[in-house]
Amino acid sequence: MRLILTACLSLLCTFGLARPGAADLSAAEVKQLALEAILENPEIIRQAIDLLRQNEEASATMQAQALLQSERDRLERDPNAPVLGNLNGDVTIIEFFDYNCPYCKRATAELNTLLAQDTGVRVVLREWPILGEASVYATRASLASRKQGKYGEFHQALMAAKGRLAPANVMAIAQTVGLDTQRLKVDLQAPEIDQHIETSMQLARALNFSGTPAYVIGDAIAPGMISADDLQSMVSQARAAQ
Repeated sequence: MRLILTACLSLLCTFGLARPGAADLSAAEVKQLALEAILENPEIIRQAIDLLRQNEEASATMQAQALLQSERDRLERDPNAPVLGNLNGDVTIIEFFDYNCPYCKRATAELNTLLAQDTGVRVVLREWPILGEASVYATRASLASRKQGKYGEFHQALMAAKGRLAPANVMAIAQTVGLDTQRLKVDLQAPEIDQHIETSMQLARALNFSGTPAYVIGDAIAPGMISADDLQSMVSQARAAQ
């Protein structure tokens, strides 16, 4: 309420509705002035809430941009993160995803289209399992497959699978791509997998992501589903800014 009253008073001053000398009023008088103005102009409440929301969004954007600059090396060059596309590409896309997110499955198809069109793109995959224990298991299995050199193939197969993934069908898919499932079950407990997941959680929270998929492309922070054409546009912008 205090924040809303402050925003209301700011709006009153902006539109010349506050009394002359309001700056000299006591806190109680300022509060009374704001309440009287609200009663006379109820629309001020909605405007005040909008102003607070805009300020919060602007603050979150500034914090995310600051983190992007300070954490760029970890985002783009983490040796514990899988990489697809051109390993030496001039533009890097970082994708945060969950194997049980239907939008992520669609996003994978769009990203594959982009990679087929633009051979200069490098993709860092940040596995961010936020949709329950089944997602955590799929992520662990996927990251463990790196030890058998089949991450890319397994990742694509998991993303192409219909319906919700669970341990049984994750292992069934692993068999179809030629993974040793017994070894996979051992390897998925490796500490570097915990580290990858924890790093994804930290970065996603700091970037103010609230769901998957979500991307970082150059200086752009982009939550949500993005088409291949829009991805290409963002890649072109990042390339031009280099």
